[in-house]
Amino acid sequence: VQLQASGGGLAQPGDSLRLSCASSGGTFRIIVISWFRQAPGKEREFVAGLRWGGGSTYYEDFAKGRFTISRDRGGNTVNLQMNSLEPEDTAVYFCAAVTRPLETIVVEHQSTYDSWGQGTQVTVSS
Repeated sequence: VQLQASGGGLAQPGDSLRLSCASSGGTFRIIVISWFRQAPGKEREFVAGLRWGGGSTYYEDFAKGRFTISRDRGGNTVNLQMNSLEPEDTAVYFCAAVTRPLETIVVEHQSTYDSWGQGTQVTVSS
């Protein structure tokens, strides 16, 4: 599965941005798609995830109430709507997918994911 992230850019505090992750090449194998982010000097962290079938969603605490992960109806694109952006949201955002039928899927763990897209930079600054 190939993943292509887009939508990053420069925003001011309080603004909104919408990231998109377009998937292709065997998307029927996707089990979970998630967004991670990595800020300068920090480790990559989980942001939000979505079950491909069923649509269950998962959010890290900092994302709850501000970020929404969704899938285009019938499509292969997963979006991350980010509202009320803060400078602390500045990071490179990556989308990742689980395509292997694992016995246990822990969506917050990077090691769970076997497909990664390139990152898209989000900078929040006044």
